[in-house]
Amino acid sequence: MQYLFLAYRDRQRLDAMSTSQRDTFGRACLANDEALRESGHLLAKETLDRHNTTTVSVCNGKLFVSDGPIAETTGPLNGLFLIDARDLNEAIQVAAQMPQAHGGAIEVRPMLELTLNTHKENL
Repeated sequence: MQYLFLAYRDRQRLDAMSTSQRDTFGRACLANDEALRESGHLLAKETLDRHNTTTVSVCNGKLFVSDGPIAETTGPLNGLFLIDARDLNEAIQVAAQMPQAHGGAIEVRPMLELTLNTHKENL
């Protein structure tokens, strides 16, 4: 089963780190990315531009565009990981081992396999 991990940055935690600790954290994140890729868990990964976000919505046929994310949680959304895991428990264990979980939070969302009929039900 595939899961989308949304990695959120916690500015306070990262700001509390020394330059050396931040460098070590960055290297740990890169090493973890490679370990996940080698294990077969990591299917795709993207780091997001934290400074340029546009939110688009349409309500009653009217287009709304605003600068910035819909909402920030403990910090801005920093990256996306597409993960393959047997089940939610394994996905949680994978997320718990990621350094990003120590520099913020990781939201774990199962990916749904949509067909035309189930897509209509989920709208």
